[in-house]
Amino acid sequence: MALKSIRMTGAFGTSRVAPRVSVLSMRSCRTARVIAYASDAKAPILPYRVGHGFDLHRLAEGYKLIIGGIDIPHTKGCEAHSDGDVLLHTVTDAILGALCLPDIGQLFPDTDPKWKGARSDIFLKEAVRLMDEKGYVLGNLDCTIIAQKPKLSPHKENIRNNLSALLSADPSVVNIKAKTHEKVDSIGEERSIGCHAVVMLIRKDLS
Repeated sequence: MALKSIRMTGAFGTSRVAPRVSVLSMRSCRTARVIAYASDAKAPILPYRVGHGFDLHRLAEGYKLIIGGIDIPHTKGCEAHSDGDVLLHTVTDAILGALCLPDIGQLFPDTDPKWKGARSDIFLKEAVRLMDEKGYVLGNLDCTIIAQKPKLSPHKENIRNNLSALLSADPSVVNIKAKTHEKVDSIGEERSIGCHAVVMLIRKDLS
């Protein structure tokens, strides 16, 4: 039986939305994972979407510290199933959240051995692909990295430029801030590193 479209009127005008079930295809170099995700049949086509991402990783000796795809010299690195890039994980989750899709842990579970030691740009590129597939472009991105050590100010520009390239975005719409945690809690005691990100997506036909 054919499904009829639903006529919806809201703050952004009237649109027709067809009830649907979307299938999310996850790809890496030689592997593919298909995840079924039922979307809300009544969801309007929004001109703007906002997403928030957060991540925190334990710091430990014997690991590289990679932030935004950049190797940061330090005595400790992020203990994680993948390469532990706290910034790329956070931005990936922010984009997925804006699109109302499953989070990074669902799409790339740390129980799956194929993601062991994986580069985090794989995750971010998939989020960017999904953003494009759903008809959105990056409006702007604001990130805050929280680490007691090392000092990230000397690396912020490299991080920003590399992140912008991964997002295919102009650096003028990508912001990187770095804060300490005033020696409070696990971050302040140099046992972990955290990150927040807020992203705005804009419909392609409005950009």
